[in-house]
Amino acid sequence: MLSVRSIFRPLRHSRHPTSFLHSAASPSSSPSSAAAIEAERAIREGPRQDWTRPEITDVYQSPLLDLLFHGAEVHRHAHNFREVQQCTLLSIKTGGCSEDCSYCPQSSRYQTGLKAQKLMNKDAVLEAAKRAKEAGSTRFCMGAAWRDTVGRKTNFNQILDYVKEIRGMGMEVCCTLGMLEKEQAAELKKAGLTAYNHNLDTSREYYSNVITTRSYDERLKTLEHVQKAGIHVCSGDLSNPPRKL
Repeated sequence: MLSVRSIFRPLRHSRHPTSFLHSAASPSSSPSSAAAIEAERAIREGPRQDWTRPEITDVYQSPLLDLLFHGAEVHRHAHNFREVQQCTLLSIKTGGCSEDCSYCPQSSRYQTGLKAQKLMNKDAVLEAAKRAKEAGSTRFCMGAAWRDTVGRKTNFNQILDYVKEIRGMGMEVCCTLGMLEKEQAAELKKAGLTAYNHNLDTSREYYSNVITTRSYDERLKTLEHVQKAGIHVCSGDLSNPPRKL
């Protein structure tokens, strides 16, 4: 195992204690890793959404320290590394979801002791947003436990109003409302939505082991609608999910 101490300790038989560092860090001593190449491209050209699996694999298989160094390099190029954005998440509609996501206690299919609730009213949501801003949050995220927004015109219009009001308070706004149609994504953008959270959960191949009430491609379609509407996408997955959930 290579320790930090062993890297910076002068070599016993060398007249130049830093010679090891020079040889290890020299670009000409070894070919650039995929992490280094893609970091340089990201800094030069900005983010991209057209990744192929072989490209992702190459970056993933780059040396660990390359990933750490070049990941930090890109991060510092895009963000102030001394700042962290504080966000507040509020469940505006809890429980009673018809989906069967194996990891979620808000599903109505499991006995978790969680009682289904109706959509929170405007005054309660805005009060929560106000408290969040006073506590230092600059983004307020609202989550609703349901499969999609189809057939929920009244609730959806209420949420559009919430988004407008909270943006009027000078905060960024994020929502996670399940699957969206193209027109609904456009309405959220018009209302001032900053970002939409919509997790992919796992790979297409493993999807049916985690969720059976929707397909992977349905999930991708919502992300497509959100991107085309000009809303930032916030999406993640379950890394190395257990074999039995």
